[in-house]
Amino acid sequence: MIYDHILVRYGEITLKTRNRKMFINALRQNMKRALTGFSIELAAQWDRAYITLNGEDPDAVMDAIENVNGILSVSPVAKLEKSEEAMKDTAVHFAEEFTKGETFKIEVRRADKSYHLKTFDIQYMLGGYVLENVPDLKVDVKHPDHQIMVEVRTDGIYMYHEVRQCIGGLPIGTGGRALLMLSGGIDSPVAGLEVMKKGVEIEAVHFHSPPYTSPEATEKVKHLVDIMSKRTGADIKLHIVPFTELQTKIYDWIPDNMSMTTTRRIMLIIAERLAERIDGKAIVNGENLGQVASQTLTSMHAINAVTNFPVLRPLLTLEKNEIVEMARRYGTYETSVLPFEDCCTIFKPKSPKTRPLVEKVEKFESKVDFEPMIEKALEGIECYSVNEAEEKEAFSSLL
Repeated sequence: MIYDHILVRYGEITLKTRNRKMFINALRQNMKRALTGFSIELAAQWDRAYITLNGEDPDAVMDAIENVNGILSVSPVAKLEKSEEAMKDTAVHFAEEFTKGETFKIEVRRADKSYHLKTFDIQYMLGGYVLENVPDLKVDVKHPDHQIMVEVRTDGIYMYHEVRQCIGGLPIGTGGRALLMLSGGIDSPVAGLEVMKKGVEIEAVHFHSPPYTSPEATEKVKHLVDIMSKRTGADIKLHIVPFTELQTKIYDWIPDNMSMTTTRRIMLIIAERLAERIDGKAIVNGENLGQVASQTLTSMHAINAVTNFPVLRPLLTLEKNEIVEMARRYGTYETSVLPFEDCCTIFKPKSPKTRPLVEKVEKFESKVDFEPMIEKALEGIECYSVNEAEEKEAFSSLL
């Protein structure tokens, strides 16, 4: 069987009405980007999209788009001439892949109402033909193991039976832009990918403190950005903030048990200013209620007091094992657990406050003028993205 099309079903786009065209256009562009290098044709319609394979491997094409946000599922499709014999041969070919004893159902959609066979006629014809030619199968119209789908359209008959589930959600870019605080641990990459499922475009910020943090720790975060970019088809830009001067000043001037609170507050100030620079509408982090000292409700209140910017915490109430499972599914877990410390762990206080009061934190911070160091850190930001890295690699190979 040679499939010549891929059927693409939309996710939450189908819930849109007046502005659905905008979502479809965004999804079309994201699919085209994910399918760069394939010699295909893409037709995005009101309720689904079709990819004409032009000889490309259907599995490779489905692999390339299965993580594009906005796609609910895909199916390899055989387009047939409007012939009863062609439908029968294809139905039997599909059924021969089923296991003995399994059940099936013939499902028919007739977009071309002028076709001479009605829905029941096609179901009766194909169901009977399969039973005659493939032994040990049964028909079950309520709970079948397999469905053989037949779509009668004006330009031909489309048949398929395999359905591959995809990521769903909304196309990236339709939900605005946000800045992800990316530490390199398990939680923050998952938080970013969860927000991207709702159509939000992400840029990431990472704080490093050389020589206390190693170059390997920064490379680990870049690799996480690579994984996230390739998984979603988005070119995620990473902003790397030099944090050594600020962190050593906090270590010298702020009481040890309050230092983590101040560290997180200054990170949030920098994140807010960076988010404004990139026209971001929110900050995203991987905080989980009660997981560590800086993530108690009181700590979050003290840290959040430095900003009026929306802070999204998509993992707030999940169990840790749920987050780990999501990280494994997203392909970020193995990189996140590499043993390179980030700047939050190298200066970790022995006994951090779990209930820091805003007034006390502000009193200690008032003894130091952090503002010039914050501006210096913002001016020292280095940027990284997968595309830029690949372009540099391609250029260096020419030298």
